[in-house]
Amino acid sequence: MRVVKKAEERRNEILDAADELFGQKGFDGTSTNDLLEKVGIARGTLYHHFKSKEDIMDALIDRYAARLLEGARGIAADKSIPVVERITRVVMALNLSGGSSQEIMEHIHKPQNALMHQKIQKVIIHGVPPILTEIIREGITEGLFHTPFPYECMEMVVIYATTVFDDDVVAMTSEERLSRMVAFISNVERLLGAESGTLMDTLKMFGGEGGSHE
Repeated sequence: MRVVKKAEERRNEILDAADELFGQKGFDGTSTNDLLEKVGIARGTLYHHFKSKEDIMDALIDRYAARLLEGARGIAADKSIPVVERITRVVMALNLSGGSSQEIMEHIHKPQNALMHQKIQKVIIHGVPPILTEIIREGITEGLFHTPFPYECMEMVVIYATTVFDDDVVAMTSEERLSRMVAFISNVERLLGAESGTLMDTLKMFGGEGGSHE
């Protein structure tokens, strides 16, 4: 067991170093030698854990995806936060921006990395609706929402949000993005059978995030 733990620790050291280097120098600008120097290991040790630099990026994506879902679950479980605010916070927690995470998102959006992009989208589309559904069920109990399809509604919301608000899928000006967000939130209210305006305050938070992508 001790050997296994050491191997796992070494693997995480390599990923931590790659995370930092990709954020500083970019994926293409980081060489295998940079990684070896940063971790202080031999080439053979690196290749024992990862076949290539792409393999390291793939593992980083897995790690980010796991952290995203863990963070979302943590917010969803905090009953001290009101239902509507919790929904907004969960959605905001899915936004990767800044540092190495920005490098990861830029990397997976390259045409040659379509499979990586598909992989992280798949994690979000499968992992996030169940988390949001639990919050929606609470909202139904509280009389905020009225829908017999909480899971299906959240699946629609997540698929639309991860597709239309992905700059590589739909190119939008700031005005178009704002218009889409108003329409999106208005329609989510209808989907959930919520009173008009219940979710519209979230637009301020979304608007802030939308601006950061320009």
